[in-house]
Amino acid sequence: MSLVTHQRIVLTRDIPTENLRQGDVAWLLDTVPGKSGGEDGCVLEIFNMLGESIHVAIVPASAVEPLRADLVPSVREIEAHG
Repeated sequence: MSLVTHQRIVLTRDIPTENLRQGDVAWLLDTVPGKSGGEDGCVLEIFNMLGESIHVAIVPASAVEPLRADLVPSVREIEAHG
């Protein structure tokens, strides 16, 4: 898996602390090294369906992958965080 900054990615698992779900699509803004030899992270920007930025989150690199031609987007309502 090769991640490139400023590409669209898809989450491969839920990230409840960020109110993100498997299948959500986001833009990869940057990667950050893990602390004390831990897993690297990905800085993501999440948009609503109107293209408005709604959240920036850092998630483990293992939780994202580049979009592929065999994926179909879907829509979900944003749940209140907290």
